[in-house]
Amino acid sequence: MRVAITGIRGLIGGALAASLRADGHEVVGVSRSPGPAPVEGSENEAAGQTVVWNVAEETIDAAALEGLDAIVHLAGESIGGRWTDKRKAAIMSSRVESTKLLTDTVGKLDAKPSVFVCGSAVGFYGNRDDEELTEWSLPGKGFLAEVCKRWERAAVPIGDAGVRLVRIRTGLVVGRGAPAIERMARITRLGAGGPLGTGRQWWSWISLDDEVRAIRHLIDSDVSGAFNLTAPNPVRQQGFQRALSSALRRPSFMPAPPFAIRAALGEMGQALLLDSTRVLPDALTADGFRFEHPELAGALAEAL
Repeated sequence: MRVAITGIRGLIGGALAASLRADGHEVVGVSRSPGPAPVEGSENEAAGQTVVWNVAEETIDAAALEGLDAIVHLAGESIGGRWTDKRKAAIMSSRVESTKLLTDTVGKLDAKPSVFVCGSAVGFYGNRDDEELTEWSLPGKGFLAEVCKRWERAAVPIGDAGVRLVRIRTGLVVGRGAPAIERMARITRLGAGGPLGTGRQWWSWISLDDEVRAIRHLIDSDVSGAFNLTAPNPVRQQGFQRALSSALRRPSFMPAPPFAIRAALGEMGQALLLDSTRVLPDALTADGFRFEHPELAGALAEAL
């Protein structure tokens, strides 16, 4: 296959590119930088062809996208850091406008890809306490939910153009190099790990290996629609922290009260750390996908 990936320099994009290349597929990176993205594990080898785009100027090398088998769209500004109005605008526009640029461009190609995989996130469901959420659950409220709704909506025209559209709602990625896991591990190694708020909020997670395998499964399948890319066993935050502390052989008893998290991190801290989202991958498993890391302990052991 010939597969284009936006966000190829990110954690998921880089791992997906490495997996595809290892099996002999051609990977085309879509990036703001003209230089090739590095191959995972090498400082010298080039990643192959790079398609340059500029979302702000609405430019992309359309000719280089002719004849692709698949496009995987993962690009977007990081959601980490305090959410100022400027930051929120960048998070939203980087996803929505880039998706519009791709769908408009692909719709005009003579040789369109067979499938377009559009990134999204479990933030689509918002803060839902103990409710079990599947792909058929209604969207939630809040900034992240609105970002995901608009992001997914921007991809709809590509389905109307005859390209199979897959929307992936990814949970917390557990893998080597994952920024969130590295930050939590550093705090835990210092003996400062513990429950965030009540610790009873649900965290929906997936191993990096399973994230890559799931995306490849959906490329190869003939399904369309939304798919939750989360392990079948979400855990409460306090359980996540206990598993991480156990893996690192460190204590886990230093609580972080909600008011302290909100004071330090603002709206972002509430949405990413304190909100509860209990997501199940019903559509993915119904399509025959089987997880290598269904349990958190195994995923953390691999990541650490």
